[in-house]
This record gives sequence, structure tokens and C-alpha cells, in this order.
Amino acid sequence: MVAKLPIIYVRGYAGSTSGIDKAADDPFYGFNLGSTHVRVGGSGEPTFYQFESPLLRLILEEGYQLKVKGSQEQFLDQQEDGAVSPQTIWIHRFYDVSASTYAEKPQDFSLESAAQDLLRLVEKVRTKTGAPRVNLVAHSMGGLICRCLLQKIIPEAYDGSAGTERKRAIDFVERLFTYGTPHGGIEFDVGFGMIERIRDSIGFAGGDIFGPGRMYEYLTPRTDPPQQRPEDWKARLMPDTDNFPLTRVFCLIGTNPEDYGAAHGLSSKAVGAKSDGLVQIENAYVPGANNAFVHRSHSGRYGLVNSEEGYQNLRRFLFGDVKVTADLTGLRLPQPAGDDSAMVWQAEVQVSIRGLPVLMHEQTAAHYCPIQLVAHPENDPADRPVPLVQSFLWTQQQPTDAGSTRYVLHVRILSLRERGGIFGFGDHLEQTADFDDTLVIDLVPRGQGYAAWAQWNSLISGPIRNYQPTGEPLGDENPEKGVWEARVPLPPVALEFFGERAAVALTVRPRG
Repeated sequence: MVAKLPIIYVRGYAGSTSGIDKAADDPFYGFNLGSTHVRVGGSGEPTFYQFESPLLRLILEEGYQLKVKGSQEQFLDQQEDGAVSPQTIWIHRFYDVSASTYAEKPQDFSLESAAQDLLRLVEKVRTKTGAPRVNLVAHSMGGLICRCLLQKIIPEAYDGSAGTERKRAIDFVERLFTYGTPHGGIEFDVGFGMIERIRDSIGFAGGDIFGPGRMYEYLTPRTDPPQQRPEDWKARLMPDTDNFPLTRVFCLIGTNPEDYGAAHGLSSKAVGAKSDGLVQIENAYVPGANNAFVHRSHSGRYGLVNSEEGYQNLRRFLFGDVKVTADLTGLRLPQPAGDDSAMVWQAEVQVSIRGLPVLMHEQTAAHYCPIQLVAHPENDPADRPVPLVQSFLWTQQQPTDAGSTRYVLHVRILSLRERGGIFGFGDHLEQTADFDDTLVIDLVPRGQGYAAWAQWNSLISGPIRNYQPTGEPLGDENPEKGVWEARVPLPPVALEFFGERAAVALTVRPRG
């Protein structure tokens, strides 16, 4: 059973003073906002679907509490150390000091100051609840505040100098979950970099915090030379060290710019189609960290935070006890013979869970985020697995009325002929995959672990909903203690095309 630790929510960028005032007027900085819209089906038509808000869902489903008496911090200050339940939610109200409604001379917003104040809140929550660590949940710029805390503020405050005890970020924070955070900054598809240079030079409304110069300043501890930003420095690269391992970071990536553009048309057009309307897809995650792609926009009625997809990924990351990955392995990608052309290969994947009305993860070419497959005929790629999905789950949760927890993996592999950098469409059939099938995975609690069955839909007779697995479960092919792994070969007709070793490798390991 995973411990229910305190959750601290850190909101995103509010812009100018009017935006800051509006944010400060909200008691919970937006974490309390729900939605009544969801896009479903191939046509994308909206339909009514009531999502209460991540705040309310954590209260209803996970037993969390809100403690307020005038303010949350006022409540904390009045409590004895260790007297408050760890199963509580707190809001980092860093914008209040910059709101004109609270002060005649509001302070200019400083990301470093917000991160420093976050450390103070983390320490106070730990003291009053007795919890060893807290979970951080952040939207947009809030994720950068959290990274500043983890990468700069804590290492500088607890570096062991001057007789102080050396501590790591992991001594304070258990996990970091980010919604649409610009980990690599905010860039634009127009202007050839001129817009970014103007933004970073004048810092209008504090927008320079999304440029590499300022990001280097607040993500790099002063103890790390050189002080001059290296030319090859990348903001989205987060050091994977014992200070804070990347296994404890999850990035939710939005792939729908259109719905954000309805309210912020200029922004979504400037950043381009490969984005959530504000943050480009490639800048929305930390390489090496856990992630999921969902067809949601940066904010608004179809936004990431107020979405069922976002909440379900958040809930499993915080409270799931194991991590599950699925990889394509042993894949031989055929190449055309007899001419100078080559095949460009891509994979698409969608993950759904029985009982949920949304996709937990979705990478498709239509959403500008397919998985790129690289063929190396001279170097057999069979030993280079291609990640399809990574997720978290409860192994000891009660199965559904159907008798098992069912996860479904829809996999498509597509190809397109390329000659001299130009795609050829003479033999192309648009939206037609070379491989298209669904892997049905059933999990049943068994002892301290579980048993698993997996079958391709093309080999199942009748509707998936009526299918019940039979026979022995999949065997464990990994001798490492605590890690379970099994290979599920592609269907026979696909093996003839992609090679006899082509398979989906399923791995279950402790959550990390």
C-alpha cells in the first residue's frame, strides 16, 4: 500500500498584473476547476461529461482533506508539530505578494523567490504533518518552479557547507507530476527566432523565464561551474542523480492546439501544430522521465488539468505500486529493394483501461507525435526495444465485475516511401497501416502479485467485451527478483512481415 503523502499544487503563469490579480482571487489557484466538455469519436464532436476537478476527485476517491482557517498557512501555524493529517492538499500561493489587490506596492514576480517560498511551505507541511516527504503537482510554469526547487534551491540551501547538513531534493519531495510544463522553454514556429529574442531581451510580463538564458539561471545551482551557459546546454534535460531520480518525475504532454486556439488564437498559431497550443510537444517533457501523451490543450474547457485523462494518470503515478512498460522488440523493418528509395516507419499507440471513458495515452501521426522507427539493415535492431507506453497501476486493487483489470494496447505500424528527402505517394494508401491490431491484457491479483494473460484481438472470436482468457498465465522471463517480464509475439501474419522475433515486451517492476 503506497503511503498517502501531502500534495502541494503549484499553478502556472498568470502574465501581467491583471492576470495575477485574477489568479490570487481564486482560493485554490485553479486546481478546483472542472469541466463539462470532452471530445469523443472520430468526428471530434463535443459531448457533455462532468469532471468535477482534480481537487474534488482526490477528496472523494483518495480521502484527501483541505485544511483552511482564514488561509491554509494560518491553519498550519496554529497546529502542533505532527498533528495534521498527511493526507492533505495544499496550494502554493506564490502570486499573492505580486497581486495589486493585496498590496499598494506589489512585488515583481520572481521565479527563484517562488521556488524559495515553496521550500518554506514544503518544510512547514512536513513539520506539521510528520510526513517524510510531499508530492508536487504542477501546471505549466509551476513545473519550472518545482524544478528550480529541486535543482537549485535545495542543493544550495543544504550543500553541507558552514556546518549545515547536506540534504538532497529527494529528502523533501517524493514525486513531481507536471501538466503541460515547458521543460524546454517556449519556442515559436514563426519569426525565425526573432520573437524569442525580443521576449528574452525585454522580458515583457516576465516572459523571459521561458527562454534559455533565464532558465539556465534558475535551473543551475551556483555550486556548479561554469557560470556562463554552455552552448550545448538543454533546459529540458534534468540531471538523473541521487538528488532526484527521473523515475520520480511524470510529464503529461498535451497534443491538441486547436482547442487552446479558440481562446488564444495568436499563441496557438505561433507555436505551431505540434503543441498543446502554448507548449510544443518536444518541450513538454523531460527525457528519461515517465510521460503520457493525451489529446488535450494547455488549458481551457478541454485543458490538461481539468481532464479525466490528466487525473487518471496523476492518480496512478502518485498511488500505483508498480510501473508497467510495453516495448516493441525484435522488429525487422523491411526496406524496398532495387532502387535508391527508403521506407520511413512510424508506430502509433493508444492505451485504454476497462471502465474509463478516456484514453490514458495516445501517440498518433494525426496528433503530430507518432513513434519514429529507425531501420538499420546493417545492424539488427532486435536488441533495441522501442518504447510504446509506460504507466502505473495497483496490483492489489479489486478486479472489476468482469473478473480482471483489463488494459488494451492498440498498436499500428505505418510506412511511407521516401526518395531524396521527398515522400512518394504513387503506391501510398493514406491512413492504411502495415500492421494494425489490439493487444488485450488481463491482470488478476494473485498472492502478493498478479497473474497476466495477453492476446491479440485478431485472434479473439467475437467482441472483446465477451472475451475471457483461458489457460496458464504468461510466464516470467526475467530472473531479476521483483521484476516480471514476458514477450507476446505479434500475430503469425505479422511475423512473416516483421520477422519471427517481433513481439511486444511487457515489464512490471516496483514503482521506483
